[in-house]
Amino acid sequence: MASFFSNLSEYLNYPFVRYALITGVLISLCSSVLGVSLVLKRFSFIGDGLSHVAFGAMAVAGVMGLSNDMPLTLLITVASAVLMLSAGKNAKIKGDAAVAMISVGALAVGYLLMNIFPSTSNVSGDVCSTLFGSSSILTLTKTDVIACAVMSAAVLILFVLFYNKIFAVTFDEDFARSAGIKTKLYNIMTAVSSAVIIVLAMNLVGSLLISALIIFPALSAMRMFRSFKSVVIASAVFSVICSVAGILISVSASTPVGATVVAADIAGFFVSCAVGRIIKKA
Repeated sequence: MASFFSNLSEYLNYPFVRYALITGVLISLCSSVLGVSLVLKRFSFIGDGLSHVAFGAMAVAGVMGLSNDMPLTLLITVASAVLMLSAGKNAKIKGDAAVAMISVGALAVGYLLMNIFPSTSNVSGDVCSTLFGSSSILTLTKTDVIACAVMSAAVLILFVLFYNKIFAVTFDEDFARSAGIKTKLYNIMTAVSSAVIIVLAMNLVGSLLISALIIFPALSAMRMFRSFKSVVIASAVFSVICSVAGILISVSASTPVGATVVAADIAGFFVSCAVGRIIKKA
């Protein structure tokens, strides 16, 4: 155990490990905060759908030969988020069917493009690393960290500024609408914020595992707390702890970063379930 902590302290001397931790904490914090509202509104499937869209967008950026795929990926993912929530009751293709169609279509087209127009000789490796995460989180530059910090700060500021409106829309959208709150606007704002975090999180856990960062912290917090504010705070704390633990374990044990972070979230979920049962019996 002493050697384990000794190795960790040595790893923390490297800038790339510190950058990975900072980015992981910011992404986990934002995804967990937004995740509470998404889970309560049963919008968690949007996170999964947008992650597939982001994969397809990255494939398009690769085919176009863009050195920085972030702007195009972010633009397409945000546009898809607005499209998913803009479909009203009169739309011919509604709800989860529209999300499934967009997400599966983007995933299939993205994989097809990566095979037809390969940017490297190892297409399977590229696809696997994009879907399940890779070591790219450990190759972040200072510029990448700053960009992540700016976008994460924007998401958190929006959540804090419009906390009361988001709370009202989350629990009773009909009442909020009758009270004069523009519910559609706040739903789209939440979806767009989620799209931003999903694009940022692709380097951390990959497109197929992103939903775990949104769902597990919120569900874990709900096992122990009941009020919206308490769940949001607990979800943020839970997510940050699991993210830091996952990254440090991954670095020290040479395991895949994304899968290790998600495994930490799963372990934390079972712990929170046990704690929740103890609290109920007390």
